[in-house]
Amino acid sequence: MPADYDKQSYWRDRFTSEKSFEWLLPSADFIRIVEPQLLSLRPEARILHIGIGTSDLQNHFRARGYSNVLNVDYEPLAVDRGRELEKQSFGDVKMRYGVHDATQLDIGQREKFDLVIDKSTVDAISCAGKDPLRRMVAGVRDCLAPGGVWVSLSYSESRFDLEGLPFDVEVLNKTLTPKLKPTDPDVYHWTYLLRPKRDASGMPGSS
Repeated sequence: MPADYDKQSYWRDRFTSEKSFEWLLPSADFIRIVEPQLLSLRPEARILHIGIGTSDLQNHFRARGYSNVLNVDYEPLAVDRGRELEKQSFGDVKMRYGVHDATQLDIGQREKFDLVIDKSTVDAISCAGKDPLRRMVAGVRDCLAPGGVWVSLSYSESRFDLEGLPFDVEVLNKTLTPKLKPTDPDVYHWTYLLRPKRDASGMPGSS
C-alpha cells in the first residue's frame, strides 16, 4: 500500500469523488464472517465501527437490528457520506457518526463498546509504521467494555505481530482472494478476533 494511505489529505482528495469502495471484501461477505459475534450480542449492544470510508458496512449492522452503532472516520467527507447512505437506505438516521483519528481515539473516556470493527483500517494505519498501529491498538483497548472484542480485517497474516500486544489474537477466517491465473500463489485476507488479555488477577488488563 502506498505510504500516503496514512495521510488525511489523501482521503480528502479521494472521497471528494469516490462514492463507493469496499476494501478487501464486500461488506456482505465480511458481515457473514462477523455474524457469530453479532448473534452473541443484545440488540442494544454498543458497536464502534472505525474507518467507515465509502463502505456500506454500517448499513449491514442496522439491517440486522443493531442501531446503537458509532461510525467514525477522520475524514469528514466519509462521515457525511455514511450518514447520507443510511438515510437513503432506511429513510432516517438512527446510528451515530463522528470524526475521529484512529491513532488518537479518546472515545473510551466517555463510552465503552461491546464490539469494535474495522475493515482494513489497520492496514491504512500501518502504512505509517508500527507506532501509529500501537496507538490504535491502545485506543481500541480503552474503548472496549468488559467482555468486549475487536474484529479486524487485514490483508496481512502478521498484522498483529506486535511486542506487548494487549490482546489475545484468533484468526476467525482467512479468505482466498481470486486468482488471475491458476498458477498464481494463494493470497488470503485475514479476519482477526482480538480479546483483551487478562492480568494476573484474572481481570482484563488495562494496558
